[in-house]
Amino acid sequence: MVAKAREPHWYLDGGVPDTLDGRFDMVAAVLAMVMLRIEAEPPGDMAAATLATDVTERFVDDMDAQVRQIGFGDIVVGKHVGRMMGMLGGRLGAYRTAIATGDLSEPLIRNLWRGNAPAAEASSYVSAQLQRFHASLQDVSLADLREGRLA
Repeated sequence: MVAKAREPHWYLDGGVPDTLDGRFDMVAAVLAMVMLRIEAEPPGDMAAATLATDVTERFVDDMDAQVRQIGFGDIVVGKHVGRMMGMLGGRLGAYRTAIATGDLSEPLIRNLWRGNAPAAEASSYVSAQLQRFHASLQDVSLADLREGRLA
C-alpha cells in the first residue's frame, strides 16, 4: 500500500504535497480504499475480519517505526501513533460516505490537502484515480490483498 501511495502521479498530476504530512495522508487514502474493499465482504466473514485486523496492525507498526525514525522518543510515540489512528478512522468514514456519492473531492480537500484546496484539476484527478483504484479492488481476492497484490 505504501508503494501505491508513493506512485509519482499522485504528487505530480494530483498535486498531493510531497511532504511528511502529504505522504501520510496519501497512505491513509490508499489504505482507506483497501479497508473499504475488505468491508465489502459479507458480515461475519472471518477471513475479512482477520485481514482487516492484520492490515491495521501493519499500519500501526509502520507508523510507529516512521515516528521513531523521525526522532520521536518512546514517551510520545504512542500519542502520535494514536493520533494517526484517529485520523485514519475519520478519513475512512469520510471516504466511505464520499465513495458512495462518486465524488471524493470534499474529503480529499479536507484530509489530503488539509483544507487548502488545490487546483480543481488536481482534486478531480486524485478523486477519479482513487475511485478507479477502489473499483479495481473489487476484483482482488482477500488472499491477494493479504499478499500485498492490489491489482
